[in-house]
Amino acid sequence: MSPIGVFDSGVGGLSVLAALRAELPQENFVYFADTAYAPYGERGDAYVIEQSRRVIGHLRREHGIKALVIACNTATTAAVHLMRAENPDLPIVGLEPALKPAVAASRTGHISVLATRGTLASAKYATLRASFGGGADVRPVPCDGLVKAIEGFDSAGIAALSERYMAEAGPFGDGPGEVDTVVLGCTHYPLVKDELGKHAPATLRFIDTGVPVAQQTRRLLASAGRLAESGSGGLLLQSSGDVAVLEAAAAKWLGLPAAATA
Repeated sequence: MSPIGVFDSGVGGLSVLAALRAELPQENFVYFADTAYAPYGERGDAYVIEQSRRVIGHLRREHGIKALVIACNTATTAAVHLMRAENPDLPIVGLEPALKPAVAASRTGHISVLATRGTLASAKYATLRASFGGGADVRPVPCDGLVKAIEGFDSAGIAALSERYMAEAGPFGDGPGEVDTVVLGCTHYPLVKDELGKHAPATLRFIDTGVPVAQQTRRLLASAGRLAESGSGGLLLQSSGDVAVLEAAAAKWLGLPAAATA
């Protein structure tokens, strides 16, 4: 059975993979982490587009994927429109910061968006902000270094940067002028939501895109007649860098067992 391809510049897309496997337990997945060329979030669009082309080509040639999830906000903002145009026969699901549901959920109308600098500087994000920001106060918080700390299992770095960026995202609360909703605008950030939450009241809402992306993937597969009718849900983990690091991340962040690699 042809697998669904999932790719990110590193381990962050594992948070999306978890949602996909929960939504589509009978499907096979191949997850590709482009760690040798990461991080994407602090690179230019041309670099991200070229890497996206390379990874998609590999997944199509080597694995015959039947659909693709770009589990990376930066790659989505830079490249998804071109990847769809260049692969018209392949259902492609991208990510974007969850501004629309955040605006709908917020009671105070004050929202902070934690994301990479590349995502926040992109034209796609500007369009999203204009479309869904409405009358809300949306505060961008570029989180330089946080992806690198997560990729490196740097507990001290994760703790320090979480404290720093949550301080920039506040003040938090349900009162006038206070932020009550935070968008996790990078797939890495849900992996450290507990650490981020240490610096906010329990009432603060964190919103990410894993579940909506999984639901959209199901819809596209059903529409294309490509949903698996049976199966045990195989998983293959691959990396352009050290696959052992990816396997360790899958075990640490999501409790996924070590998978076969190639």
